[in-house]
Amino acid sequence: MNRTSLGALFTVLAMLAFASMDAMSKWLVADYAIGQLMWLRYAVFCLFAWFVVRRQGLAAAARTPRPWLQGLRALLATVESVVFVLAFRYLPLADTHAVAATSPLIVIALGVLFLGERAGLARWLAVGAGFLGVLLIVRPGFRALDWPLVLPLLGAVMWGGYQILTRLSQRTDSPDTTLVWSAFAAFAATTLAAPWGWQWPDVQGWALMIVAALLGAIANYALIRALDYAEASAVQPYSYTLLVWVTILGAVVFGDIPDHWTIAGALLIVASGLYSWHHDRLMNEKKPSSRPKPSEARRSGGTSS
Repeated sequence: MNRTSLGALFTVLAMLAFASMDAMSKWLVADYAIGQLMWLRYAVFCLFAWFVVRRQGLAAAARTPRPWLQGLRALLATVESVVFVLAFRYLPLADTHAVAATSPLIVIALGVLFLGERAGLARWLAVGAGFLGVLLIVRPGFRALDWPLVLPLLGAVMWGGYQILTRLSQRTDSPDTTLVWSAFAAFAATTLAAPWGWQWPDVQGWALMIVAALLGAIANYALIRALDYAEASAVQPYSYTLLVWVTILGAVVFGDIPDHWTIAGALLIVASGLYSWHHDRLMNEKKPSSRPKPSEARRSGGTSS
């Protein structure tokens, strides 16, 4: 199996872990406070982050010239997680993630606004088609409980903003620094919220919470491994398997079968994202390569990754 195939496999496994974590979160949020669930999730995430950076040490890994940026990014990710768990209380998993699948398209729009990135007509058409898919799912005025569908859309916007801030942080910070801030800043924020509405879990509650937190850590680790084996652009399409997993789990565990409007909207959103990815890939292939020739690399002592 080549490296790209391994990257794809790890991405699919990550999406399965995320879907399973969300299914457990939907089950738990009916009985326990969101702050309590988030606190335990990030506590386990802190252990995972410590394990990754243990050789260089937490203090060294957390050092950054822009702590305000890392803190804001981590806080935004925490609020985004809370919004999605709140959405699970009111909406089926498939509906929630179908709307959330617009986040890659939202990143395009935010990148133009805040990073000065250029987006051609093809990208904007993909963004417009994606939001048309959201309208098919939401159908404002034509279905009951309209307002909860705003939650995953708000979460998708936050997730897009989080990715923009992550891009900014990558200009000065290493992935390990970003990982440490993602875990410990979020844990500090949820520690303040955890006591509110705390309900001591029974044995089953503890087991589900711990397993959900472990699944989140496993999903993050699988994504790291996926990007170690393959480029982000190569594995991006496989992230849409998340919609497949959450639809299956929603039907099996909660009996939620998405209607034809939700399926049509989700397909349009996924098609828009894949079209944007395919267009960008074609554009990158047309660009002249800046990599040195093999003979030049040997003379300079360079290696290819």
